[in-house]
Amino acid sequence: MKIKLVVFALFLTISNLFAQEKSGSVTGKIIDSKTKEGIGFSTVKIKNATQIIASAMTKEDGSFSFSNLELKPYVLEINFVGYKKYVENIELSATKKTASIGTITLESESKEIEGVTIVKERSTIEQKADRKVVNVGKDLIASGATASEIFNNIPTVSIDPQTKELSLRGNSNVRVFVDGKPTNIDATQLLQQIPSASIKQVELITNPSAKYNPDGNSGIINIILYKNSRTGFNGSLTSGVTFGVTPKTNQSLNLNYKVGKVNFYSNYGFNHGKNRNYGYVNSERPSLENYQSFGFTNVNTSHLLKLGADYYINDNNTLSFFTNLNFFDGKGDSNTIVDYFNNTSNTDVYQKNWNNSGNFTYTYDLNFKHNFKKKGETIEFQANHSVTDNSDLSHFLDNSVSSTNDISGKTSYSQFNIDYVNPLSETSKLELGYESRIQGGKNNFIDFSNTYSDLNTFDFNRNIHAIYANFSESFGKFNAQVGARAEQYDLFAHPVKISSNSANNQNADIKDAIFTIYPSAYLTYKMDDNNTFNLNYTRRVDRPSNGQINPIREWRTPQMESRGNPALEPQFTNSFEVNYTKNTKIGSITSAVFYRMINAEISRVIYSDATNPNYNILSFDNFKNNHSVGAEISANLRLTKWWFTNASADVYFKTVRGTVTNLTTNLPENGEVNVTTFNTRLNNTFSATKNLKFNLFGMYRGRDLSLQYARTPMYRIDFGANYTILKGKGTLSARLNDMFNMMHFGFDGNIPYKQVGEFHWESRTFYLGFNYNFGGGKNKELQRKQRDKNETQSGGMF
Repeated sequence: MKIKLVVFALFLTISNLFAQEKSGSVTGKIIDSKTKEGIGFSTVKIKNATQIIASAMTKEDGSFSFSNLELKPYVLEINFVGYKKYVENIELSATKKTASIGTITLESESKEIEGVTIVKERSTIEQKADRKVVNVGKDLIASGATASEIFNNIPTVSIDPQTKELSLRGNSNVRVFVDGKPTNIDATQLLQQIPSASIKQVELITNPSAKYNPDGNSGIINIILYKNSRTGFNGSLTSGVTFGVTPKTNQSLNLNYKVGKVNFYSNYGFNHGKNRNYGYVNSERPSLENYQSFGFTNVNTSHLLKLGADYYINDNNTLSFFTNLNFFDGKGDSNTIVDYFNNTSNTDVYQKNWNNSGNFTYTYDLNFKHNFKKKGETIEFQANHSVTDNSDLSHFLDNSVSSTNDISGKTSYSQFNIDYVNPLSETSKLELGYESRIQGGKNNFIDFSNTYSDLNTFDFNRNIHAIYANFSESFGKFNAQVGARAEQYDLFAHPVKISSNSANNQNADIKDAIFTIYPSAYLTYKMDDNNTFNLNYTRRVDRPSNGQINPIREWRTPQMESRGNPALEPQFTNSFEVNYTKNTKIGSITSAVFYRMINAEISRVIYSDATNPNYNILSFDNFKNNHSVGAEISANLRLTKWWFTNASADVYFKTVRGTVTNLTTNLPENGEVNVTTFNTRLNNTFSATKNLKFNLFGMYRGRDLSLQYARTPMYRIDFGANYTILKGKGTLSARLNDMFNMMHFGFDGNIPYKQVGEFHWESRTFYLGFNYNFGGGKNKELQRKQRDKNETQSGGMF
């Protein structure tokens, strides 16, 4: 019994001594330097050299406290998005067990006027571990009215000037998201609906990890729209007019109101204008030599509305909801003339076309996030549902023969996912998630003519269920991450073709059921603060889109029509990438080299119509394996106090495959060509005065090859200016795009026969815009700003 008492007394003595050694505490409060209000939800760390001893989030009033600390020297470090980092040395000892820091004042990194964040003068590019982030400034906004127009000014991204097709690193198999969420709207149309002034950032995720949806050979482009969470009412208004052959207008309004624990926000964009394009094709097709001329006029009107709310239930729970509404209406007419050189055997064709198309998309998104007591441990639930209605009515007059095409469709998309994050230790983290995506739709096509009518329907259902796991570990100067995503993919499609010619009637179901594992691996080596290397690998897939498998005719001309191929199979890609980032005194330089191995590549095919050898069908097919290699480099440099430049260059090597008709046998034959493409961009910002900035932009898109023709190089030089007025609340922007009118699409081909051509559009335009920031909201940054920074980090949301 005495031994037990001695042991117990010894235990109490040791416990008391240990408690005395760890009885130190640190308290303080963080406020904004201008508003003097507390900054809630900022990160406060207690460090011993580079090791983090303790970490916590400030309360809503900005206060913080730490207890049970050893009595020794420490470093106090405070970080919050939009503010300069704060560092202070503190010391706890037997004579000073409590360190009362008092009130700490943080200075904002962004220029602010009465609580309203002003859009930066110049765009900047930030290289992160798994993505490149472009912060959109006034120089990019003034370069175009819509996202489609400014994307050509962003490194590694290209917009085809004729078709408006988007490509990343020379590949069009790219997925586009808005605020980290999918959309039913076709990317080509979506980018023309989003006003440039509504875009805050563009994230280029070229090699996404296993937690992301693996669709898209070349990766993901995420467009982040402006949002706010400041107390009170505030917002911004942007109005612009683009003068070309005819004027075009774009308007954008952002509103925000935060009261108590609720934050309401909205974004509205409006675009309207007439566009005129023209071109020609000179064809030397044997026995069918001809000259084709084209003229197009389109009047497009679009509305984009986003409404949302965040409810901060408490420090650990946030509920968010938003809805997107997209309206698009397009009216156009075109004239196509086919002038045959040998009129004795061929009749010239004059085709007149009137078109009226439109779509309406509505999206609803609900999100709930819970923070556990353990720092960094979170679970997030998200549900998303969207529906798109499409319609397209076209009237054709071919010489004296008239016909009408009536196309309609409806597509629905639903997504549900759960994402869990657990920091296992200071150096390791585990991420787990589940996702379901349900997509379905129906398309109808009716072709009316004087002699017959065709009815086509295409029903489809595409279901994908997935789970993923990612594990990351830091050791010394290295950080590694490995992951895998398992997906079950099921497709059922039912095409029906009912024609007045019963021999052409078709009714064959399409079924696919595929289970696949998509691994990913990342290794980052931070040599020092100025040099970082990253090596990564992912496996991705390009599943045939609805348009690629839909046998319903998409469009037609007097000599060609486009339709899908129901027999298409998925295309798989193994992607390798090496990145290097160098920080210097005047800026940063990032470079990358990538290599892709592509299995069962999907490519375009052209073949003759079985019922009319002089009429061609443009469709898709799977080809043998392929590969592509590329390199790119970009730099953000402040050359002087008054001169800042963004420069980038990229080169791609790939093999293009397709099918064309042999003019001798009139049978389709496979062909291929090796392609090298070079592009470069240079964006300069010059500060004349505090309020006046000039911008000079130049780009070169090198010669490109397809299987049929070589695209000629394209050049462009823009010049613009921004002037700040109304005590910093307003900005006037003016810009002359394509000053020397050099931008047009030209080609020269020899396969399967000699043909040359050019297409022109309203490339030389003058843009005049005005931006005004208003509101008396106080600068009280809450959780939403932190979410803006990380809104695409939750993988299941993709």
